[in-house]
Amino acid sequence: MALAVTDKTFKAEVLDSNIPVLVDFWAAWCGPCLMIAPAVEQLAREYEGKAKVVKLNVDENQYVASQYGIRSIPTLLVFHKGKVVDQVIGAVPKKKLADHLDKAITKARSTV
Repeated sequence: MALAVTDKTFKAEVLDSNIPVLVDFWAAWCGPCLMIAPAVEQLAREYEGKAKVVKLNVDENQYVASQYGIRSIPTLLVFHKGKVVDQVIGAVPKKKLADHLDKAITKARSTV
């Protein structure tokens, strides 16, 4: 299951992670966010141990959302070693999200 992160836990769970992290910036009132939520949950299970998948509610955690310039949701950012390495904006198919995660994992392995 995708881990819920907050302004307080973002650094430890995302920026300090030694594996790539997909962060789903979402809100409960956002229809497209709810549409992709099942795909995000599936990715969390499928990529366990290879990548981390987390969700950040932008209404409850405005500091991190503003820090990364989140203006449209859903926005999904891929982090590696504390830096944004990829982004996806809008409701996209699970395959597209998986492709972005695979690219980050491949890059992470090549820099080890």
